[in-house]
Amino acid sequence: MAQHVAQPTATTPALPAKLPIGAIVPWAVFFGILMLVLLYFVGAEQGATSVVSGEGVHEWVHDARHLLGFPCH
Repeated sequence: MAQHVAQPTATTPALPAKLPIGAIVPWAVFFGILMLVLLYFVGAEQGATSVVSGEGVHEWVHDARHLLGFPCH
């Protein structure tokens, strides 16, 4: 019975593709603004700085507010 042994071959390591910085900047700005808006609604949307009248936004983000350490009571 013959056994076949795999012989190592010389291969060049695959290099990751370079992503141009110009392709990242618009996405970074978009997600940065999105995170700031989300932080505003979770942390400051009530009282004197309220953009939306009523308690609707406060009730929707109430648990997230406590989880992140923002006081609301």
